[in-house]
Amino acid sequence: MKDLGMKRVAAKFVPRFLSREQKEFCAEVAEDLLQTSNNDPYFLKQVITKAESWVYGYDPETKAQSSLVEVACVFTSKEGTAKSEQHQGQVDCVF
Repeated sequence: MKDLGMKRVAAKFVPRFLSREQKEFCAEVAEDLLQTSNNDPYFLKQVITKAESWVYGYDPETKAQSSLVEVACVFTSKEGTAKSEQHQGQVDCVF
């Protein structure tokens, strides 16, 4: 992992529900990725690695621990900024 300039990050609790702003951000990120993919046929070929991990989810109102949710992270060499998107039961991170 050090060869790729990456480091392991400790798992954190993630809320099961997204605020309206978070949902809007997810939609914007998805639209941006779709537009970039349509404009650049080599965009998806620049994905260099994929890693999956497990984190615990919780209900933000009761803070009760619930079942595990899957986290999938995709790293690209083209963009240096991180973008994230969350789906029901799954968290996706795109760098």
